[in-house]
Amino acid sequence: MNDPGTNPAPARAHEDPADPADPADASTPGPRPAGAAPEAAPVRDAATPADLAGIAELLGRVPRGVLGVAHRCSCGRPEVVETAPRLPDGTPFPTTYYLVDPFAAGAISTLEASGLMREMNERLAADPDLAAAHAAAHEDYLRRRAALGDADVPEIAGVSAGGMPTRVKCLHALAGHALAAGPGVNPFGDETLQRLRELGGWPATCPHAALPEHPRPAPATGAGPATEPAPGPGPA
Repeated sequence: MNDPGTNPAPARAHEDPADPADPADASTPGPRPAGAAPEAAPVRDAATPADLAGIAELLGRVPRGVLGVAHRCSCGRPEVVETAPRLPDGTPFPTTYYLVDPFAAGAISTLEASGLMREMNERLAADPDLAAAHAAAHEDYLRRRAALGDADVPEIAGVSAGGMPTRVKCLHALAGHALAAGPGVNPFGDETLQRLRELGGWPATCPHAALPEHPRPAPATGAGPATEPAPGPGPA
């Protein structure tokens, strides 16, 4: 995949609402524990016609089942969309937070190609606290999808995304969850984003400068960040 700031990389073929989900590639199912925390409210704002046109401009299509925009670039372009648990053609789709920006996907693919997931899985196996945080992210994902009404999609019951709760399998899915939910929810998604910020490209900087200006939507009213926060001042 291309480095951040270069030409857009092709969208990932798996976990793509434009294609049926592969049950063999789904994350490890896990039962929802009794007494689970209240269902989280979805973090999204409405997808405008300009948003859908902008997604199609970059991907060549609009993913099916889009319910709204879960995270935007600082320029206003959609980066993560919230997707229905069942697509319009009836396909069950567990990846609620789908990364639609190929610039972002290309940056994350560079980290995957570096062997980072292997390192993450080794740490996951060795650190009980990290394993607990990863499992908690899985439960958060399930709660957020339940708030969208997934009770009639039994095919994906207990299935989240990205390898949760026991593996690290797809940094795109984990980063998409981290962007939608905000910091402190998905530890490996947060780490992925932080590593990319340290490289100086996306998400620390907008990669869309060469594209036409995107109409800015009204401010989001969700419970989480709608855009990448501006970097704060450096240490004195």
